[in-house]
Amino acid sequence: MTIRAKTLKALILGAPASGKGTISSRIVKKYNVEHVSSGDKLRDHIEKQTDLGKEVKSYLSEGKLVPDDVIIKFMITELKKVENKPWLLDGFPRTVAQADALWKVQPVDVVLNLVVPFDVIIDRVKSRWVHLPSGRVYNIGFNTPKVLGKDDVTGEDLIQRPDDKPEAVQKRLEIYESVTRPVINYYKEKGILKQFEGKTSNEIWPKVTDYLDSIFKNT
Repeated sequence: MTIRAKTLKALILGAPASGKGTISSRIVKKYNVEHVSSGDKLRDHIEKQTDLGKEVKSYLSEGKLVPDDVIIKFMITELKKVENKPWLLDGFPRTVAQADALWKVQPVDVVLNLVVPFDVIIDRVKSRWVHLPSGRVYNIGFNTPKVLGKDDVTGEDLIQRPDDKPEAVQKRLEIYESVTRPVINYYKEKGILKQFEGKTSNEIWPKVTDYLDSIFKNT
């Protein structure tokens, strides 16, 4: 199958804290594709208090997942807005039902799957400390604060988000594995899954560009 760069329909998958956000932003910048992030789009609707935003907020406030039919309809509407442009889809689909519904309306050309060992992710996240008022993030051993436990600019305390504690990260990774593995297998059977392995975004990025360069140079 020949993939045309001008109409590239790509999807990116990766576990929480796998570097998916970093790789996505680099792809968008280097290849000038539209970034369609389900999380960003939903937050936008919630902020603007649209009908969909109110519906989504009601599910989230009750701690429920947004039903497949709601998210499918929403994302397909969003993708129609960029149907004549190359795009990178991020955060959707999360289930096989969503993947199947998307495929019937808009088949994707390639699925980029970032594969980072879970022990590396847990190690990375447990070293992450945040200055909540500013949002500044520090990583011990990579971007270490000048004084441990203190923000460089204000000297105020840094905290570790409950989500970043090893047991919480482990749980999130287990949920991701159980939910996303069938989606990965779905695209593997379609013959369009590309795996990119590494421990850091800088290790994975050259592998991604080697692959995408081959698409963008040949069209």
